[in-house]
Amino acid sequence: MRRLTPLVLLPALLALSAPPPAQAAAAPAAVAVAYPAWQAGTAYRTGDRVTHDGADYECLQAHTALTGWEPAATPALWKKVTGGGDTAAPTAPTGLRVTATTADSVSLAWTAAADDVGVTGYLVHRGAVQIGTATSTTYTDAGLPPATSVTYTVKARDAAGNVSPAGAAVTVVTPPDDGGGTGTTVDVSTSAQLITALAGARPGQTIRLAAGEYRGAFVARRAGTAAAPITLTGPADAVLVNDGPSGTAPSCPTPGLGWDSGYGLWLYDAPYWNLTGFTVKESKKGIVLDNSHHVTIDGVHVHHIDDEGVHFRRSSADGVIRNSRITHTGLVQPGYGEGVYLGSAGSNWSCHGNSGGADRSDRVKVLNNVIGPNVAAEHVDVKEGTSGGLIQGNTFNGSGISGQNSADSWIDVKGSGYLIDGNIGTFAAPGTFANGYETHNPATTPSFQNGCGNVWRNNRSDLGGAGAYAIKVTSTSKCAGNLNVVHASNTVTGARTGLTNIPVTP
Repeated sequence: MRRLTPLVLLPALLALSAPPPAQAAAAPAAVAVAYPAWQAGTAYRTGDRVTHDGADYECLQAHTALTGWEPAATPALWKKVTGGGDTAAPTAPTGLRVTATTADSVSLAWTAAADDVGVTGYLVHRGAVQIGTATSTTYTDAGLPPATSVTYTVKARDAAGNVSPAGAAVTVVTPPDDGGGTGTTVDVSTSAQLITALAGARPGQTIRLAAGEYRGAFVARRAGTAAAPITLTGPADAVLVNDGPSGTAPSCPTPGLGWDSGYGLWLYDAPYWNLTGFTVKESKKGIVLDNSHHVTIDGVHVHHIDDEGVHFRRSSADGVIRNSRITHTGLVQPGYGEGVYLGSAGSNWSCHGNSGGADRSDRVKVLNNVIGPNVAAEHVDVKEGTSGGLIQGNTFNGSGISGQNSADSWIDVKGSGYLIDGNIGTFAAPGTFANGYETHNPATTPSFQNGCGNVWRNNRSDLGGAGAYAIKVTSTSKCAGNLNVVHASNTVTGARTGLTNIPVTP
């Protein structure tokens, strides 16, 4: 391995080759760059630098280090850096100031540093500990205790890794909490700030997005409570994008582990959240909830997604998606481009069956959304093992449905006990369209009466001359004692065959 000559030896080496003292020009002393040694068990942020086995490395994505994840062995997490020929450090940043505080966050700004080549970023310290990096001259430190005195300094860094001295410090006291950790607002305007705010979110907190595009891996693993949910909110032109996936995926999706899922927003073990107003686009999946019950998604826009738009997974029960728009899904895998996906296929319960071996994403409400056009798979896919949901007041536009992987209806119901009420569905070419609504009865372990006991009423269906039935029930024999019910209040136009293939209930 090639090793750089330690900077502490430079004066001696220069002395060997320097001209006589009378002719030698005085030169500024080089600023040595000393990074902390890499340690297992340490939480690293993107941009952090460490030394390991005689080389310097920069962190590529936030993670907590484990034994076996040494920098040289994990190129997805670390890149090797060298100083090159530039040994001049930037000037110290000036004008560090506090621009906003809440009970658990402090927002900072400062005046840019100068460098002979160029400043590439800033290292933000709370006390003696580096807490993050910034490429702009602002930073928000979230997750602080209320009524606490904190001191900050900022250093500048150039492309060669030279680090400036710290600028003047600023000290601030966070305000007292207004009761039980609730009611605070954290304003974010950069991807780094959003990642930090999600990591430090607390019950009752609101994370407020400024308009703009946020690119990165946005993962929330903090739980709200029934009395104090956590809110992520922003205008429609606050747009989350994930350019992943990257790295090697684990056999079952879990945040971290040196990979980026590519999900636009991922809630993992994060119940009691409200997600409102913003947009998710150009990601592998749109919004994914894993073991995150009581999450409400309201007024979001999800579009141009490789696979499914919104997924309630791993027993993310008692959730709501309402007043939202979902279009252009399944751009890469049309057969997996569902608009809203409730639960998991039984074949995936080995990963997602966290409730007695099954994915019980039960009692989810899908209300008053506009789904389609160009949703390549089912607009709502209700998976086996789930039950008790409500799908009401939605508008389904089936134009662009692919027909791949049996995706040829607005809704495929494999769960049980759902009420499907007051929806409006239309279809027009292009697309492959068999029926408006379908049921199926897959066998699973553990066993459920899948695809049974569901009720349709007050739905209006225009099949565009392509679909056979508005509501096709695949089996009655598999639903003995718990039949599906189609009420006469449902109507259909443009059907090749009719309203339904079972007797209609008044």
